[in-house]
Amino acid sequence: MTNEKLMATGRWVFIVALAMVAGIWTGANAAGTDAEAGNKIFQEKCTACHTVGKGPLVGPDLNGVTAKRPREWLEQWIAAPDAMLAKKDPIATELLRQWRDVPMPNQGLSTSDVTAVLAYLETAAAQPSAPAAAGQAASAPVQGNPEIGKALFTGVTRFQNGGPPCMGCHSVGGIGALGGGQLGPDLTGAVAKYGGAAGLNAFVAGAPTPTMKAVWSRQPVTTEEAASLVAFVGQAGVAQRPAEAIGQLGGLAALGLVVLLAVAGLRWRNRLRNGVWRPMVAEPTTGPGAFHRTIADERGPHAGAYHGGWFTGPFHPGWKARFGPGGGDQPPANVPRRRP
Repeated sequence: MTNEKLMATGRWVFIVALAMVAGIWTGANAAGTDAEAGNKIFQEKCTACHTVGKGPLVGPDLNGVTAKRPREWLEQWIAAPDAMLAKKDPIATELLRQWRDVPMPNQGLSTSDVTAVLAYLETAAAQPSAPAAAGQAASAPVQGNPEIGKALFTGVTRFQNGGPPCMGCHSVGGIGALGGGQLGPDLTGAVAKYGGAAGLNAFVAGAPTPTMKAVWSRQPVTTEEAASLVAFVGQAGVAQRPAEAIGQLGGLAALGLVVLLAVAGLRWRNRLRNGVWRPMVAEPTTGPGAFHRTIADERGPHAGAYHGGWFTGPFHPGWKARFGPGGGDQPPANVPRRRP
């Protein structure tokens, strides 16, 4: 009997141990799946501003962030950074100030997406970056051409994948007096604001904001185009728009004002010439000759009509009653006659 109890107890111990191993294996497998999904989300939505173990870009390096920040705070921050900033969260506010007032955009991640990203960050922190192999040089960054970047920015040269010119939404120093669009921020000095050329390059290539993603997700900028744009913006950011641009804008404004005044003057002159002012002040033709100017008038459709001054049409009956024969053809006393 005792042996049977021992055997039964041993079986239960074995079953419990097997269940624990299965649970641990399942949990590890689920964590691995979450980490893989989180890596994919991170590469798609986060690499424009962050790295894990490769240094800061627009935002901080996220290596070890899961150990540095409380998990609940990280979940809220990754899910809705704009809401955290709106409610003046002290950590979020300090991060915004520390990273040159470039706010982290809301990427619209679901709860499962946030969990996956955190799983990836935990896994990535546990696996430090491997050093480069001996004799293997790090890949040199692509060198951009600022002249090509300016042509792409202004639309003189089309993007390879058909994207719109940058000046449709942005302005920057060096593209002329009229500048560009106002939908996005002015990019003068953006290289310093976004943490250097590498940061701005990653930002342009990654298109992390909702507006940029809507425009560039289907027609992305190539690596060479992004480098050239960054080179142009960095060169344009050395100085603000030249002072002569203000003179050009002032000259255009003055020219527009002169044209408007000229058009208004012509319209007003035609109004005086063809409107009601001239007939009202014209000196009517009085006396017998008013009704018999020419034989043609006698025989014409307006024979007998009363005409005055330069005005060729028939006058109102009230005028004829006032100035015509029998109605008194003299103007009121002390009212000077005016000629057109």
